[in-house]
Amino acid sequence: MSDAPIARVLIDSPLPQLDQLFDYGVPARLAERAKPGVRVRVPLRVGGRVANGWLVELASTSEYSGRLSELDDVVSEVPVLNRDVWRLTRAVADRAAGNASDVLRVAIPPRSVRAEKAWAAAASANVANAEPPTPVPVPVSPLDAALLGGARMALHLGIGQTAAGISHWADTLARASAAVLASDRSVLLMVPDYRAQGELRAALSAVTDASRVLRVDARQSTPDRMRNHLAAMSDRAHIVLGNRSAVYSPAARLGLIAMWDDGDPLFAEPHAPGAHARDVALLRQEQSGAALLFAGHTRSTAVQRLVEVGWVEEFAERVVRPKVVVTEQQSEDPSQARIPSSAWRAVQDALALGPVLVQVGRPGHTLALRCDRCRAQATCRACGGRLHRAGASSPVCCTLCGGAAFGWRCPECEHDRFRSVGVGSSRTAEELGRAFARSRVIRSDGERPIERVGAEPALVVATRGAEPVADGGYRAVLLLDGDRMLLRESLMVAEDCLRWWSNAAALAAPGAPVYLVGVGGGLALALASWRQPAWAAEELQSRRALRFPPAVRVASVSALSAERVDRVVAAVRAAVPTADALGPSFEPDGSARSILRFDYAHGPAVAREVRAELIRAATERRRPGGPPANAVKLRARFDTPEAPE
Repeated sequence: MSDAPIARVLIDSPLPQLDQLFDYGVPARLAERAKPGVRVRVPLRVGGRVANGWLVELASTSEYSGRLSELDDVVSEVPVLNRDVWRLTRAVADRAAGNASDVLRVAIPPRSVRAEKAWAAAASANVANAEPPTPVPVPVSPLDAALLGGARMALHLGIGQTAAGISHWADTLARASAAVLASDRSVLLMVPDYRAQGELRAALSAVTDASRVLRVDARQSTPDRMRNHLAAMSDRAHIVLGNRSAVYSPAARLGLIAMWDDGDPLFAEPHAPGAHARDVALLRQEQSGAALLFAGHTRSTAVQRLVEVGWVEEFAERVVRPKVVVTEQQSEDPSQARIPSSAWRAVQDALALGPVLVQVGRPGHTLALRCDRCRAQATCRACGGRLHRAGASSPVCCTLCGGAAFGWRCPECEHDRFRSVGVGSSRTAEELGRAFARSRVIRSDGERPIERVGAEPALVVATRGAEPVADGGYRAVLLLDGDRMLLRESLMVAEDCLRWWSNAAALAAPGAPVYLVGVGGGLALALASWRQPAWAAEELQSRRALRFPPAVRVASVSALSAERVDRVVAAVRAAVPTADALGPSFEPDGSARSILRFDYAHGPAVAREVRAELIRAATERRRPGGPPANAVKLRARFDTPEAPE
């Protein structure tokens, strides 16, 4: 046996049968460059091809008794994959029956030669190991002390701003992060979008050295993303701030993992294997022993489950609550006033003091149209899609094909006039601009996002999630279209609505009125009393009765063949008799789909069985003389919250 080291390589491939470490010999020409964590190229036995891969580790022996193929080349000498990230990657892939290479595409930015050269030059000059600046002293609160002790916490926050205009939630997370950084440990801070990221960056700049804060998100250029990824790999402790991918950052001496508003759907990874950032954070906390913090104005049912099983403890903080008023909608007819008279008067009074926020459900002008005579839904004559109007002066067009509806007549009564149904942000802004002619109207939505407004009087009309922060807080907040928001077909609709309303209400100044229009019942009570965790507990109990997530885990399995899906279900139920299945149902493309439901303790067993079936299907379609690829193609996705619907 040669004394040359053995390179254990993960091949970058979507094929599940290749999701393992393969042994390769290290030729003498690559001995100095082949280090753990570098990108490599390796030969494949099939067709003489060469594939990209990751050199995960070096070993002295191999279980393979034959002659090993050798590495073809080292793509880059920079070790961008460290041991901690690899352990996390493997655990995430195994939990979701996915491929580790798919997870690594999310965890590690694309290669940037420029960033790698700069990092190598700095390392050779010993810049990377320079003495870190002295952290800014930060008073330690009871929350900070608990996190310094490695606690796992769920924090429910109230409203308010600091004297410097920083939101209470951002100030709280920034101070906790600075306290951990001062102990020479790193922090991972995850927020759903760039708006929250901007608030948190401003809060961090007030309590710690800006050079210790690394930004990681998809809005950066590839060189910037790689530059910060490499900086996080140094021995210096950092605060890594970013979106869902920040949970994979190779931070040194990890001391805290914190998520803000974990219920936001932006934390759900759309790419395979689709691991939610919250689940990845739980895995990383367990591996690292770092403190864990879930914070928000609401509490997701997933975090509530963690509280109830004792994995996360509640942190009781005295909060400033908004003054919420629940009112009925004055008229369901969008051509008439949507704002109750009491709220209307509150807006008039508040505009004399400062800005007023009006939250609406959707962007655009007129969301849908009906026949003015018989009230039938106005649809496109070409494709049957719903007709709408994007702006006051825009033509009526189809939401599906985009075709203009010139010469439209109702197919039911032959009438040629429309009636508006549903009002978007632009039309709301127009109507309020006419009603409050002396006030400035500001619109913020996905097309025209605004992050911050001043303290001067203005009417701010914003879609959910696009509400700007106002200096000093809004003098009144109106939450419109709540009844329409609740009509969305989704298991998470009530939870999402409560989160949207709570985040908007938290932008109010202390004592300012918040009007929730057209919504009653438990959701309205939870917002008015600011007892969102209690609502989450009740919702979780309801889902337990129905065996819906997050009370149980779910996996969606689909294939063009119902027999293929049934085979997976049978294999899972043989290994886990308590697992049950919904379906199969049939999708528009003809594929069959079943939903597996199982307890958390049985997750590893279910994932193993599903993965075995994925490998079996993949090898069958590549076998000479085997069935067509489409006939055996199998797809699986774990922990999709919408699966049972």
